[in-house]
Amino acid sequence: MPILNPSTEPGFNQKKVQDDRRFVRPRRQLVEQLRKKGIEDEQVLQAIGKIPRHRLIDTALHSKAYNDTALPIGMGQTISQPFTVAAQTELLGIDRGDKVLEIGTGSGYQCMVLCELGAEVYSVERHKELYHRAKESLHELGYRAMLKVGDGTLGWSTYAPYDGIVVTAGAPVVPDDLVQQLAIGGRLVIPVGNDEKQMMLRITRVSENEYDREELADFKFVPLIGEKGWGES
Repeated sequence: MPILNPSTEPGFNQKKVQDDRRFVRPRRQLVEQLRKKGIEDEQVLQAIGKIPRHRLIDTALHSKAYNDTALPIGMGQTISQPFTVAAQTELLGIDRGDKVLEIGTGSGYQCMVLCELGAEVYSVERHKELYHRAKESLHELGYRAMLKVGDGTLGWSTYAPYDGIVVTAGAPVVPDDLVQQLAIGGRLVIPVGNDEKQMMLRITRVSENEYDREELADFKFVPLIGEKGWGES
């Protein structure tokens, strides 16, 4: 859950507050842009409108922080396009208190959106450097989530089952481990395809052995690396 008074938190300073105020209008404009692109869930839009995305990228990219585009964060990874984050979150259909697993912490942006919606978030990141950066950003901005370094294609069985699982990288196939870690009624949102284009899938666990599979729009993601993804590197 976000902390309402960040001035009491470690890492707070006046310059950051001033910077955050400078980006209020661009953030509102981004929300309106996402609404026009078809995002209908007002809670998702409100969450996007609260998160200081500029704090998650290099200062040299601040002028592009609230453009609806992916931006580099190092290690060959990106902070996802806001529309993609909003679309995947909307497909999850999160209720407050839901337990959600995120595969690919990255900058922490998607994780923060999930926290804003009141989810209990668990997130797996394969790059130690990104894990540490995301952990610091989440703490500094007052978000609480469970993070670990590991192979996201294997999920995080310790805390399963999950009401929702979101994968923020493109997979060649749907990893069985993720499907098995869904609660009954739980939803897995994952892009699946080749290295050029992926189809967004939503898989809902109907019963112990039954699943509904929906094929949605095409997207473009960085590859999901792991034992049950594109292989170790």
